[in-house]
Amino acid sequence: MTLKVGVIGTGAIGQEHIARLHGKLAGSRVVAVNDIDERAARAASVRLCPGASVHKSAQALIDDPSVDAVVVTSWGPSHEEFVLASIASGKPVFCEKPLATTAEACRRIVEAEMARGRHLVQVGFMRRYDPGYRMLKETITSGAIGAPLMLHCAHRNPTVPAHYVGDMGITDTFIHEIDVLRWLIDDDYVSAQVIKPRRTRHAPGTLEDPYLVLLQTREGVVIDTEVFVNCQFGYDIQCQVVGEDGTASLPEPASVPLRRASQASRAILMDWKLRFIDSYDVELQEWIEATAAGRVTGPTAWDGYFAAVTSDACVEAKSTGRIVPIRAMDKPGFYM
Repeated sequence: MTLKVGVIGTGAIGQEHIARLHGKLAGSRVVAVNDIDERAARAASVRLCPGASVHKSAQALIDDPSVDAVVVTSWGPSHEEFVLASIASGKPVFCEKPLATTAEACRRIVEAEMARGRHLVQVGFMRRYDPGYRMLKETITSGAIGAPLMLHCAHRNPTVPAHYVGDMGITDTFIHEIDVLRWLIDDDYVSAQVIKPRRTRHAPGTLEDPYLVLLQTREGVVIDTEVFVNCQFGYDIQCQVVGEDGTASLPEPASVPLRRASQASRAILMDWKLRFIDSYDVELQEWIEATAAGRVTGPTAWDGYFAAVTSDACVEAKSTGRIVPIRAMDKPGFYM
């Protein structure tokens, strides 16, 4: 069976996903596209998925009987509308993060999916598909280091563009740690705190950078994450889990060790796409196979909702300097 996919949003990530779904991965074909810029949608169709229909509206794409499943890669504020429409049509939908821009909007999606009575929604938190994180999770689950006590993490970017402002360090950057660390130790967060050190001179405009985010979980695990998006030296993702009987760390990306000119060194990646490019392939291949089998095996609408609740608490903690409780609705049995 070939899964016939409609893609809403033909920007950078949309085009990358079209190329994966139409020409790289097994078991899928892109049959329809839509974008707020119709010319961009047509150009993407001609270049990446010749013969695909170009719809004037996202709703028309969702209603297209030739579309089996929907991929949403449009801008964040549009996600709620398109995911809800896909649920209403009974079509599986893969939505790039965020699931929606507010926790309340994510809750509406959760409630709509439960009312439909069928798991249809997967959220694009791709770090769960990174081989390093998967090896780290296997180590934790095996009990090799005992019960986790603390996690020490870092999310560093060399630079960020001028439009990266306000709380994007949390909502666009730290959001990845919010999801993957919760998945890694299988534990929910109960409080958030943000500590601001001296501001780097490399931060553009009024952007606050760096800062330290502290999360505590229901089981008492304490997580500290350095968010530093103008570190200059590279794209650097770190995670060390301290357990009762040992520690385990996220493997570094493969690179060739060099010994030259009186120095020993290893290259550091400068681009997040290079660091996680293979994870996107694994993520969407697993989504194709699960969707064809009528299942959702990746991050669910509930995961998207809980990430939004946590993100909101982190933003509040950043602005107030207080330790902020993370209060989510009780997890429905539908998502157990």
